[in-house]
Amino acid sequence: MTSTSTHETEILSDPDVPLVRIIREFDAPPEKVFRAHTDADLLVQWLGPRRHQMKIDHFDCRTGGSYRYIHSSDGNEYGFHGSFHEVRPNELIVQTFTFEGVPDSVALEKLELHDLGDGRTRLVATSLVDSFADRDAMIASGMESGIREGYERLDEVLAG
Repeated sequence: MTSTSTHETEILSDPDVPLVRIIREFDAPPEKVFRAHTDADLLVQWLGPRRHQMKIDHFDCRTGGSYRYIHSSDGNEYGFHGSFHEVRPNELIVQTFTFEGVPDSVALEKLELHDLGDGRTRLVATSLVDSFADRDAMIASGMESGIREGYERLDEVLAG
């Protein structure tokens, strides 16, 4: 299934701080976008590129909770884990994010949901890492295409 979304995913690198900001609008209210990020059964339907299968080890999306999941494809597995520092329904998720292939590089991520009215939401996600080298490596890893494809898949989940 391909997406019919007309929304672009903006991925911006800050020149002064080692962070990446992602901005994307969805044709769904904040409650639905939030639920798609916090309900493990929905998350596995959209997070990451289509070529990956996703398995959740654990997912406790609440302030003080944690998560771990694995993406796999072509016989390779990629693990990710982190902690939820603040979860506010329909508005905010603050978490750490670690790719287990580079365990010393931990990102602090803040996902904000803004109600645009008329059943639309703007998502603003900021990932802050330790250094410009870590940020550039994250971008070079194929993150951009994975995020764009994941959000196209999220459009499909939200429309369903």
